[in-house]
Amino acid sequence: MSALSALPFLKPVHLRSPRSSPGGQRRHTLPASEFRCLSPEDAVSVFEIEREAFISVSGDCPLHMDEIRHFLNLCPELSLGWFEEGRLVAFIIGSLWDQDRLSQEALTLHKPRGTAVHIHVLAVHRTFRQQGKGSILMWRYLQYLRCLPFARRALLMCEDFLVPFYQKCGFEALGPCEVMVGELAFIEMQHPVRGHAFMRRNSGC
Repeated sequence: MSALSALPFLKPVHLRSPRSSPGGQRRHTLPASEFRCLSPEDAVSVFEIEREAFISVSGDCPLHMDEIRHFLNLCPELSLGWFEEGRLVAFIIGSLWDQDRLSQEALTLHKPRGTAVHIHVLAVHRTFRQQGKGSILMWRYLQYLRCLPFARRALLMCEDFLVPFYQKCGFEALGPCEVMVGELAFIEMQHPVRGHAFMRRNSGC
C-alpha cells in the first residue's frame, strides 16, 4: 500500500451515492472523485494531458513520455493524480532533489537522499480548466508532502505569467532559475514543508 492511500485526507472521495438497479440492488460504479499516486500504467494519460497543455503554449513538454515513465517507476509516491469516474483530469509529478537550487540535472534526476521535492509538472485536462482544480490539487499535494518525514520544502520553476498562480498556492519566488530550456527562462519558487508538527500530530500522518 502506498503512503498516499494511508492518509485520511487523500483517501478516495465519494461524491455520489452508489446507483441502484430497479430491483434495489447496488451496481458497481467508479468513485466520482479520487486522488491517488500515479503508476507507470497512467503514463499515456499523463502525457496526453501534458502535451495538450504545454505544446500549444511553449512548444514543448516539461516531461517527455520516457521521462514520465522514468519518474513514475522511481518515485510514484511523489506523484498525485485526480481522477473523475476513473478518468485522469489533473496530475502532479515530482521527484527528490538534494541541492538548494535547481540545476539542469534536476530535470531528469531523482535524488533518493534529497529533502527538496522538485515539482516537475502540474497539468489539468482542457475540459476541466477554469474550475480551480489546479489549486485544489496543489493544496492536497502539499498536505501530503507534510506527512513525508524526509520532505523539507517543495521547489518548482515556472514562466513569469504563472508566478501569481503559484504565489496564491503559497510559493515564494527565489529569483531567476539557472535552468534554461531552449530560449525559455524561468523563475524558481519554493514552499516550506517542514515546521508543521502540530498538523502531523493531528492529521493521522
